[in-house]
Order: sequence, then structure tokens, then C-alpha cells
Amino acid sequence: MNANALSHVVKRTAVLTATAGLLTAGLLTGPAAADTPAGGRPGTLAACAYYNGNALTVYGQRGDRVSQVQCLLANRRYLPWGDVTGYFGPKTRAAVKKFQSRHHLTANGKVDKKTWRALYSA
Repeated sequence: MNANALSHVVKRTAVLTATAGLLTAGLLTGPAAADTPAGGRPGTLAACAYYNGNALTVYGQRGDRVSQVQCLLANRRYLPWGDVTGYFGPKTRAAVKKFQSRHHLTANGKVDKKTWRALYSA
């Protein structure tokens, strides 16, 4: 196994371990925010544990970074949970632009450091 493959296995194992811990603690509930009754209190947000970083993430990419963006957007109801696919397509780009516009960021559909920061703090 080469170093790059080993690094991916180690990262994936860490994510799975963290997710298992959240499940055990009862903190990972899935897309419960979608179950909020009209006028009611928001449900518990799903824990987004695909990626922890702030690298530029753009249209056409696939992978954990994209899944993280999509999960954060779905938690905030900018993207339906069914569209959390790990592929940065037109629906994700539109959701990113809408999020950026509402958070006074340049609405270019690219998830840069400022957009990552806003996604985590919103």
C-alpha cells in the first residue's frame, strides 16, 4: 500500500471512529432538521463528519470535501438531504451561491476559506 492510500485509510478510519462515538453518545441523529414542525423548534442538526478543513471546493469535484459542504448546507436547509451525494453539481452550486448571498459573501459558487468559515458558524 502506498503512502497516499494509507493516508486515505487512516483518515477514513478516523472519521468512522468519530462517527461511531457520536452515534454512541446520541449526538448523530441524521437529517432531523428536516423533521421540524411548522412554527416549531428546529430539530437536532446532523453531525457533518466527512471533512475537516477549508480547501477550495468547486463545481465538478467529488469526495469528502463536497459531502461536507452538502451536509452543512442541508443542515441549514439550502440543499435537500437527498442531494448529499459527494458530487458538486448544479444543485450544490446553486445552494452555495444562495448561502453566500444571504451571508454577504461573493456569490460565486466556490467554497473558499470565507465560505467554509460561514458554513461552520452559521
